[in-house]
Amino acid sequence: MVEEYLQNIKKQFKSYKEVADKTIIQLSEKDFGWKYNEESNDIACIMIHLSENMRSRWTDFFESDGEKEWRNRESEFSKQNLNAIELKEKWELGWKCLFDALDSLDENNFDKTILIRNKKVKLIESITRQIAHYPYHIGQITYIGKMILNEKWKSPSIPKGKSDEYIKKEFERNLKNEP
Repeated sequence: MVEEYLQNIKKQFKSYKEVADKTIIQLSEKDFGWKYNEESNDIACIMIHLSENMRSRWTDFFESDGEKEWRNRESEFSKQNLNAIELKEKWELGWKCLFDALDSLDENNFDKTILIRNKKVKLIESITRQIAHYPYHIGQITYIGKMILNEKWKSPSIPKGKSDEYIKKEFERNLKNEP
């Protein structure tokens, strides 16, 4: 059961990343810093926030607190002085940390507790928190990307007005895969 759960979680995280990546690839370098207003976050800040959260939570997660001393959460929401390549490298670093951590889990260590902000939590609780946290911000990235790109926007999931077509294709594809 643990292995099945872990495979499902990895698949879910990968699907979230794919949606964000399909948005990010459509953006120009200046788009990463676009903000609706001063209270809003730009895509660069959100990408850095997610990456730093992943690195903090999933680096040595059995040995150290998930809120690392080196993390400066407030700076994640400040203007990021990174070019698009540097930003994407940091983005990938966070995801690699997450997936490496998930790959290290199995039935032998799955029931262990970890620390987050000096509070003991079950590993499954931490995973559940992140499976909710990451798509929240990925939705922001996608929505901001859609505002920036307007008519040039290419949906990273089911395009508006194409639901029936998508569902029909999925039914047909799944029928072909039945034993």
